[in-house]
Amino acid sequence: MRPEKDGDADPVAEIRDLRVEIDGRAVVDGVSLRVLPGRVTALVGASGSGKTTTGLALLGEYPAGARVTGGVHVRAGGLVGYVPQHPAAALNPARRVPALLTDIARAQVRQVPLRQRRAAARRRVLRALSEAQLPDGKALLRRFPHQLSGGQQQRVVLAQALLLGARVVVADEPTTGQDALTKRRIVEQLTAVAARGIAVVLLSHDLDVVRALADEVVVMRAGRVVESGPAQQVLLAPRHAWTRELLSVGTELPYPAETAGRAGRPVLRMRGLTARHRDGTRGGTAVVLRAPELDLYAGETLAVVGRSGSGKTTLARCLAGLHRDHDGEILLDGAPLPRSLRDRSRAQLAAVQYVFQDAHASFDEHRPVVRQVARTAVRLRGADPDTATREALTTLAGLGITEDLAGRRPGRLSGGELQRAALARALLARPRVLVCDEITSGLDTLTRRGILDVLTALVRDRDGLSLVLVTHDLDTAALAHRIAVLDAGTIVEQGPARRILTAPAHPFTASLVARAPTAATRDQ
Repeated sequence: MRPEKDGDADPVAEIRDLRVEIDGRAVVDGVSLRVLPGRVTALVGASGSGKTTTGLALLGEYPAGARVTGGVHVRAGGLVGYVPQHPAAALNPARRVPALLTDIARAQVRQVPLRQRRAAARRRVLRALSEAQLPDGKALLRRFPHQLSGGQQQRVVLAQALLLGARVVVADEPTTGQDALTKRRIVEQLTAVAARGIAVVLLSHDLDVVRALADEVVVMRAGRVVESGPAQQVLLAPRHAWTRELLSVGTELPYPAETAGRAGRPVLRMRGLTARHRDGTRGGTAVVLRAPELDLYAGETLAVVGRSGSGKTTLARCLAGLHRDHDGEILLDGAPLPRSLRDRSRAQLAAVQYVFQDAHASFDEHRPVVRQVARTAVRLRGADPDTATREALTTLAGLGITEDLAGRRPGRLSGGELQRAALARALLARPRVLVCDEITSGLDTLTRRGILDVLTALVRDRDGLSLVLVTHDLDTAALAHRIAVLDAGTIVEQGPARRILTAPAHPFTASLVARAPTAATRDQ
């Protein structure tokens, strides 16, 4: 936890008695906030508490149709940068990474002689990427956003904010989907940003990050501030019952039995899988994943862990038919699965379902959630619309989504609610294999534990359902029967979860476990 600082400086931005209503419901109600230069102000709370709406108010951004009262004042010249929780939405998918950054850099080198401007802009871009913890920036400059991991995308957006020279940076869950080492680097980077006199508004569910970074903590619940003050006071001696509950939630889960689900033939097998991304040259590709052998049995949970950019999502997308540039075989019940989603039959599509990390981006913003969930049963199982809608409402209710919430458009649901809806949509296909890609990484501790409890119950209670759980978090991986560890695109170790987390054989796995002592030492 950072030492307290003198709080007498004039605020670079201030929110006074902000109220934001949507359809007559207050999503933010009476929030006041002072943002001071060189200080980190953390907004914490459960999913749907109003953190993001409050942070976006500093940019003058509000939900469509919102009724806003109260005041938001930003000091003249105090440019506000924003690092969103789901960075893909902020990156143009049709433009390579350098184009996204060079447009900003060019405007900053106009005083440089014409012949030197391109090189000067490139130096600024590479420096910003390095400051955002992307030291391999030159390699990334040849890629499109979809060829980056979620963590890499997030750091590219952070580089944009640094390039802009913002005096306030609103960082919305900046460590979402990050491994322990990268998370530590981002903490160090945001600390350095604050040390340059830039105000940081941190919206985060990650209490370890809040403890490491925050000078001030503001605790929100249902759109209201329930407690605020210096970080040491709020985190070590909370006064409000809700703050105490938020701080006390544990995430540890028991190891499943190591022998569960290992009988018979694997439901899913990978053999000689080698995946590639285009590298930006004419016809050129780079190998990003090598998985010689990996099996998944019925009723089994397999966790795929590794650092951001290690190939976890590429592996998951290959399984789901979303990444077709690969060699090798993926077998479902012994039969080869076509590489591309377009070539798979309805039965094959239903059998392997994918739940995206960015639930928001996976929904059509203009249609009610229940209709989109029900459509899975219509398209993949041939159910009639009325039957599909009833089944969708029942499944959503079982995951804590009421009929009122289900009837709303996606933008009216919190991140946790929408992630549950995405899970319900996949379940309506009645899959054999459910692939979940970092689906708890952007959630608060309470919502995250709820999702993990749901996943554990699904594998336990649904006959034959298997789960591939892509995660950077070893506490989450501990609920799996087995773990596969990826490093630089290669599976370096796999085996029972208990052994991997307590007696890792590979040096890279050992380094991961060493940075996450809770998962590794709970039984020692």
